[in-house]
Amino acid sequence: MARPVTLFTGQWADLPLATLAKKAKSWGYDGLELACWGDHVDVAKAATDKAYCKGRRDLLKKAGLDCWAISNHLAGQLVCDPNNDSRSDGFAPAACAGNADKKRKWAIEAMKNTARAAQNLGVPVVCGFTGSPIWHMLYSFPPVSDAMIEQGFKDFAEKWNPILDIFEKCKVRFALEVHPTEIAFDIYTAKRALDAVGNRPEFGFNFDPSHLHWQMVCPVKFLQEFPKRIYHVHMKDAALQLDGRSGILSSHLNFGRPERGWDFRSLGHGGVNFEEIIRQLNHMGYTGPLSVEWEDCGMEREFGAREAAAFVHRIDFAPSNVQFDAAFDK
Repeated sequence: MARPVTLFTGQWADLPLATLAKKAKSWGYDGLELACWGDHVDVAKAATDKAYCKGRRDLLKKAGLDCWAISNHLAGQLVCDPNNDSRSDGFAPAACAGNADKKRKWAIEAMKNTARAAQNLGVPVVCGFTGSPIWHMLYSFPPVSDAMIEQGFKDFAEKWNPILDIFEKCKVRFALEVHPTEIAFDIYTAKRALDAVGNRPEFGFNFDPSHLHWQMVCPVKFLQEFPKRIYHVHMKDAALQLDGRSGILSSHLNFGRPERGWDFRSLGHGGVNFEEIIRQLNHMGYTGPLSVEWEDCGMEREFGAREAAAFVHRIDFAPSNVQFDAAFDK
C-alpha cells in the first residue's frame, strides 16, 4: 500500500533535527513524526511564526523527508495529572518547576499552541497524552466509588474540551496515545473517554499496539472497535517476560531489566502480531503513516531504527482489489 513509514523523534530529541533527519533518510524512513521538545518543534514559536514553520519543512525536504504529524506528549501529560510532582518538572519551563498549578496552566496553553503549530506546519494530526486524574485509583484500595471514577472523566472533559475547541478551529485532530497513565488505556476506557467529550470528531486515537499487548488486550480488537477514530498509528513491539517471579506490574524494576514481567522490544522482536494489524488497517482503509516509536533497552538504537524501517516496509502490504478465484469466472 506504500503507506509512509515515519520515525517518531521523541526518543531522539538529544540529536539536533538536522542531524536526525539525515540519519533517518539513510535508515530508510519517508518522514518524521516531530516531537515538540528538543529543537525539533518549538510550539510557541510555530503557533505564530509561519517562517519558522517553513524552515522546519525546508529542513525536512532537504533531507528528502516529509511530515504528517507532530506530537506533544509531555505537555499533554500535565493537563490532567492530579499531582504534577517533581518527576515532570522537566516537561515544562524551569519557572514552573515545583508548582503543579503553574505546570498545568502552562500545559493547557501549550496544547492549544500545538494545534496552531500543526495548522501552520500543514499537518493534520497532533499525537499526545492527556494525563489522568484517576490513574492513581486503578487498584480500588482505599476503596474507589463509581462516582469518583465518573468525576475523573468529567474532569478530563472539562480540561480538554477548551483545548479541543482550538483543534476544531484549526481543523487539526488530536490523537491520544492509548496508554497506561492516560485517561484511556484500553478498549473500555477509550469508549468512556470518547463519551466524556461527546464523541467530538477532533478527539481520536494514536494506535500503539505495544501498550495493549502487554496488558493482554488484543490490538486488532481495538482497531475493530474504533475504525473511524484511528487518526495515527505507532509501530512498536513489546514482550511478555512472565516467569512466575515478576508479575505484569513489573515489580518497580526499570525498563531493560531482564527480571521485568514485560518490556518494549524493537519491531519484530516481541509478541505483537503486526501482520494481523496490517490486515485490519487495510479493512479499515487507513492510509496514514506507520510511525516507528523505537524503544528497546537491549539493542543499539541506530541499528534498531534501521532494522525497524525495513521491517515496516516489508510488513506493509496492499489489500487485494479482486477475489483470488475471480479468474474461474472467465
